[in-house]
Amino acid sequence: MHINKRLESIIDKGTYERFDLDIETSNPLELEDYPKKLKTLREKTGIQEAVACGTGKILGEKVVICIMDSGFLMGSMGVVVGEKITYSIEQAIKQKLPLIIFCTSGGARMQEGIISLMQMAKTTSALSKLNEAGGLYISVLTDPTYGGVTASFASIADIVLAEPGAMIGFAGQRVIEQTIGEKLPEGFQTAEFLLEHGFIDKIVERKDLKETLHRLIQYHMSPEGRSF
Repeated sequence: MHINKRLESIIDKGTYERFDLDIETSNPLELEDYPKKLKTLREKTGIQEAVACGTGKILGEKVVICIMDSGFLMGSMGVVVGEKITYSIEQAIKQKLPLIIFCTSGGARMQEGIISLMQMAKTTSALSKLNEAGGLYISVLTDPTYGGVTASFASIADIVLAEPGAMIGFAGQRVIEQTIGEKLPEGFQTAEFLLEHGFIDKIVERKDLKETLHRLIQYHMSPEGRSF
């Protein structure tokens, strides 16, 4: 689902305010085709990077929200994605707001080398500070969510939701089987299998996501109406 479509379905009309972050995507490996590919994708998708972050309201409750888009380099996490996610976490702490991240990704962005892997540690470290502050973090896993995103911020939320049939994992089934030398159960990376085995908390259909998120936020509210 395109970022704009997701925003329309989750955030109250007229309440979304995008974080104004002036961050340029780097090319640390000096790949000739990488800047060209980014330019083409921006023109095709109408978005600047694989994630959009800001604040908005869900049935009246203000939140910090990040939405990833698989249409932009498979939602891969490079420096800009990692920095935007980290900034959003910091804003959730500063503004004392719940944090919601819609995850979809193929993993770390190989075009940015080891710097992309560093985003796993950066986002995870920021989330530990949110946890220490008592903030609420809800992760929504969509199809597909793989690689370094699954191994970092996507899977360490207070509440992990998933859409029906979403494929979730670190590496693909064939790679894992070749690595461990064993046959894996059919469908072991589906949201349904992971719910059954305790990796996620609930599967929610798209039409019910807004109401479900609102209800979870309200459960976390203090009697004074503060999220934390």
